[in-house]
Amino acid sequence: MQAMHQPEQHPDLGLGIDAGGTQTRWALAQPDGRIVAEGTAGGLSALQMASSDGRESVQATFEAIARDVLRHGRPRAVRAGVTGYGGDGGPLQRALGELLGLAPSAVVLSNDIEIAYLASFRPGQGYLVYAGTGSIGAYIDEHKGFHRAGGRGVVLDDGGGGFWIAREALRHIWRLEDERPGAWEASPMAHAVFQHVGGSDWSFSRQFIYGRERGEVGKLAIAVAATAERDPAAAAILREAGRELARLARALVERFGPRPVALAGRAAELHPSILESMRAALPADTILTQTGMRAHYAAARLASTS
Repeated sequence: MQAMHQPEQHPDLGLGIDAGGTQTRWALAQPDGRIVAEGTAGGLSALQMASSDGRESVQATFEAIARDVLRHGRPRAVRAGVTGYGGDGGPLQRALGELLGLAPSAVVLSNDIEIAYLASFRPGQGYLVYAGTGSIGAYIDEHKGFHRAGGRGVVLDDGGGGFWIAREALRHIWRLEDERPGAWEASPMAHAVFQHVGGSDWSFSRQFIYGRERGEVGKLAIAVAATAERDPAAAAILREAGRELARLARALVERFGPRPVALAGRAAELHPSILESMRAALPADTILTQTGMRAHYAAARLASTS
């Protein structure tokens, strides 16, 4: 693997990366916090490093990011939040460092939720509930210890995230088909879902749910949310998503005491009923806000001052 042609290093630029299953976002920041450039690339997960195809996909995403970043200058440091990251970041650090012409030590990795938390709170200040492709509740204490609720992956749980919403929609549709074949034709949600997956035959749904990357499956949640005003089943799934996210916040409150809660992530923004049902499922005195925080901005600012 060869490093790309390197422009002059900018000692005042930090590169921040927020890598999720659906999309990867990057930003360049100066030490005063000003964002001077940003962009997007395909989704990636640290879990992809376990297979050769996954490693090739990660490498291609890193190459796309490096190509775009180097048009603006070579940063001095990188702070990257990567979904699925469990602590063994050596291969990722080396791959990204080589492409940017940086030593691996200049690339600091963490899980993506740690970056998202720091974009919303100072350590010890509150709880973050994040709903993207998956879902997780997070708390970083005053000693910078990271505590989680959920975030166990879409196969096991991740209730309220985009993949969960997609799975619940497909489950509802096909269970109803078991009982009343052809029932989908009267369902706006089923029409939207089948249009997204490619057809109404089970083979299309099977290939979609079992053959696609989890981030691609999570995008089906957009079609579900689009029918919430016309289909009671879609509305019910979104309300239940809000209750699932509330469960994460309640778990943290029970463990560490009352604090403000911030809800973030693209799945949480799919429909107002998600926030409404989450609020209703939390203790009445809970301070709950929805934030459009930009984790790649927070990561870039951390890198620029490291």
